[in-house]
Amino acid sequence: MSPSRNSRRLAVTAAAAALLTVAPLGVTAAHAQVTRVRQGSATDASRASWSGPAYTMNGSGGIVTATMTRAVDAIRGGTGAIDVVVVAGSGSGTPECDVITPLAGVNSCTTLTLTATADGNNSQVNADIRNAEFVYFAGGDQCRYVAWKGTALEASVESVVAKGGGVGGGSAGHHVNSDVVYDACTASTTSATALANPYDRSLTFTTGMFRWPNYAGTINDSHFVTRDRMGRTIAFVARAVKDGLVAGGKAWGVGVEEGASLYVDRAGRATLSGPSAYVVLGDHQPEVAVSGQPLTYTGVKIWKLTDGQSYDFANRPTCGYYLRSVRAGVPDSSLYSGTPVTDCSSTPPPSGGSSYAEVEPNDSRTAANDISGLTYPATVTGDMKSTADRDYFSLTLGSGQTLTVNCAVPSAYDADLYLLSATGSTLTRSVNDGAGTDESVTLTRTASGSATYHLDLEAYAGSGAADYACAVTKS
Repeated sequence: MSPSRNSRRLAVTAAAAALLTVAPLGVTAAHAQVTRVRQGSATDASRASWSGPAYTMNGSGGIVTATMTRAVDAIRGGTGAIDVVVVAGSGSGTPECDVITPLAGVNSCTTLTLTATADGNNSQVNADIRNAEFVYFAGGDQCRYVAWKGTALEASVESVVAKGGGVGGGSAGHHVNSDVVYDACTASTTSATALANPYDRSLTFTTGMFRWPNYAGTINDSHFVTRDRMGRTIAFVARAVKDGLVAGGKAWGVGVEEGASLYVDRAGRATLSGPSAYVVLGDHQPEVAVSGQPLTYTGVKIWKLTDGQSYDFANRPTCGYYLRSVRAGVPDSSLYSGTPVTDCSSTPPPSGGSSYAEVEPNDSRTAANDISGLTYPATVTGDMKSTADRDYFSLTLGSGQTLTVNCAVPSAYDADLYLLSATGSTLTRSVNDGAGTDESVTLTRTASGSATYHLDLEAYAGSGAADYACAVTKS
């Protein structure tokens, strides 16, 4: 839940009357009126086709002119002008349209303030939206927005994208534009609360409202770094995977910092303007996600974007992330930065490291191949010779060191990755489903001194002579 939009008193002077029209719509005794404020031309732009879709995903409620300008230019194809509608659930001002109206290529900007669920079926509201080429959801309370699911407004907004227009939003308006919406309808959660109990009453979700092209499986979050929301986004992702809110067992959190904005083009490529944004991937079931218990979710993949950097939602990358974990509700340190994994699939060792090919038999801890003497980062290769094959490798880790293992698994089989203590206890694991699905684990040794650990790669389904390749790093 985001703070309410700042209210701003409207002062309409005779000189501005030609550019600003204020009108209450559909006043009834049952609820407050819908307020409609139109700025710019009183006549809608009209042409046969538009060149979008285009999207803006903002970390706070205000307009970011850099991405808004790109969206306007993309939709109009560099010529003509478009009409914009801002949808708000509270407030009496027009802060978004005040910024949008003067932009080149904008014909008009209309602010619609809706105060009840039934307003989603207001005829003038839906006419304004359908006649627009871009719809922006203002900051405020996303629970008010998801209440319009199933009303005419939902279909009207979808029609804008379908004709080559666009959509966007900031803060609460950013939340409502993802595939899975954290709706905050009971309370707004914090990272501490969500990690302590991922089924706390403050974690509620809405699905089936908007699903934009190339943006499936996403859960948006806002005010990301400023309000320390990485932890809660990891909990959102864990819930989405555990509860089947997304298809394919994978969920992508999209956290955008205050003042930042992602511009997503028609091909699904998101480019950041502003301080930072994060894509948080959960591609396996959480180890512990149970009501009343702290979350354990290891090997979460995180991409950090800075100003000008991009993430391709149409062809989602398999490299460039760093790994972080949550164990018993306690997240790793440095959640917002890490060394990216830049080589997830090839067998040559990472720069400066060494390589090692398994030597059979290594089917138990006592027969483990000793790789402690390798130069790290290193690449370890082997194969699953049978459906019962287990390959063990032993290494040491010093106090304060972080071990990260990323295994590229060939399409011939499905293999799972475990990290064990010296006595054989499972410390963390990666058990993604599907032949050819990669596996990753990470662990930081917090105890004093050094200790022996075992990597255990096990055949889950299938077998073959094709090599897996595990990139092993210590930091």
